[in-house]
Amino acid sequence: MTTSATDHELALTTDAPLHVIDAWWRAANYLTVGQIYLRGNPMLREPLTAADIKPRLLGHWGTSPALNLIYAHLNQLIVRRSLDVLYIAGPGHGGPAIVANTWLDGTYSELFPLIAKDGDGMLDLFRQFSAPGGIPSHASPGTPGSIHEGGELGYSLVHAYGAALDNPELVVACVVGDGEAETGTLAASWHLNKFLNPETDGAVLPILNLNGYKIANPAVLARIPEPELLELFRGYGYEPILVSGGFDDEDPMVVHAAMAAALEYAAERISQIRLEARSSESASRPTWPMIILRTPKGWTGPKEVDGVPVEGTWRSHQVPLAKVAENPEHLAMLEAWMRSYLPEELFDNDGRAMPVLSSIRPSGAKRMSALPASNGGLLLRDLVLPLAETRAVDISAGRGVTAEATRVLGGWLADVARLNPHTFRLFGPDETASNRLDGIYAVTDKQWLGITEPTDEHLARAGRVIEILSENLVEGLLEGYLLTGRHGLMNSYEAFIHVVDSMFNQHAKWLEVARDIPWRRPVASLNYLLSSHVWRQDHNGFSHQD
Repeated sequence: MTTSATDHELALTTDAPLHVIDAWWRAANYLTVGQIYLRGNPMLREPLTAADIKPRLLGHWGTSPALNLIYAHLNQLIVRRSLDVLYIAGPGHGGPAIVANTWLDGTYSELFPLIAKDGDGMLDLFRQFSAPGGIPSHASPGTPGSIHEGGELGYSLVHAYGAALDNPELVVACVVGDGEAETGTLAASWHLNKFLNPETDGAVLPILNLNGYKIANPAVLARIPEPELLELFRGYGYEPILVSGGFDDEDPMVVHAAMAAALEYAAERISQIRLEARSSESASRPTWPMIILRTPKGWTGPKEVDGVPVEGTWRSHQVPLAKVAENPEHLAMLEAWMRSYLPEELFDNDGRAMPVLSSIRPSGAKRMSALPASNGGLLLRDLVLPLAETRAVDISAGRGVTAEATRVLGGWLADVARLNPHTFRLFGPDETASNRLDGIYAVTDKQWLGITEPTDEHLARAGRVIEILSENLVEGLLEGYLLTGRHGLMNSYEAFIHVVDSMFNQHAKWLEVARDIPWRRPVASLNYLLSSHVWRQDHNGFSHQD
């Protein structure tokens, strides 16, 4: 399905008027720009002066308008369909956009009472961004609703699939940056739709943010012909839905109509896939929908600065107006930019969001910023662990007893899987059997929705083991699974585990920061079994030694 700004047959099928979605989008854009630039005059009650501008301008504007657009439309979809949606922001430095939406949701002020839901709170929101002792430019652990920081690119989609496992009612909306899409882990992550079981797992809705540029270069996927782009994702096993617009001064309302229709279609397809899988014995792998959102980078920002194009180019990536405090022309452009969102329509005299926005604001735990799955410790339950003694090796006969440590462990893990059928998984890069953990197959199979052959063993649509020959994907699936409140173990050869060193570091940083945030509940530990140590590697050689 292709949804574009020129499809006249499309009509809005939602209950909420498009102008409310547009108002939310404008409000989020306004708050995003304010975080990047302002330390005073948040409501623009007076003309901007140099004293209102932060002394050091930090942040990233380019990806923010699309993140805000998607958030606004997902809000409306949640209200309309009563969905549980987890929002994962993959593009780097999208933090101010997500924070803006969580403040509009009301969740931010509930968790951080000093950042009130009024004009004073708006000013505090602006001042804390990218300031000493404040908040970073990513969707960090301090960002409500986030399980993914995005500082190191490439892990959004694999985290999304890990979060969806064993969450049958969850929809994970994963925004993938077109620069991020060039990383190895993300490029491999598209294949994870072959492991998602619509009977027992949630759904992942990838949304490719195709704004055309990275920091200083064009994005690869933005510079291939559109038919090739669509065939690429069809080849991965998705049904791509193209939403394209916002160029050449096009009316944003046309894009809103296209995006609303695309999300409604995707939600209906997900519902159909689930219904079919859960009411029949169909063994076919579903073709999940995904959305390609092609809009200008830095959309609604300055079109040209100092005679050079900015909107729709790589120049909008960070701070489009970099000399605001010392350049009166730039200062005037910033004020015109912010006033273009018509803040007087969006916020009352006290700085509170206008009541009209509440019609697309989900309530309570339905808010993406308050979804329990985004704070996995709230859902965490202790594992039921079998006694180790039940699998102890009998050495009563004395010398001559032969046993393998990991083979014994495999039997014990079988007991763990049996006792925790919905909250424990074993992940590995095609090494579960070679690591002698195959005793687990006595109680469960490997989850696999690809084509099967008669010679295959232990492959099934549902299973507690997932294997794919990418340590990065295995690591990312486990992280996503843990961060949404479950337990797991990853097994790999010691010599090859270094592939995920950086991913582990990022996860450890997340845990370290989260530990100091009172409302973040602890999640389960990340567990590795490293095998094939230095001894007895004569058949493999030095390549397999650490």
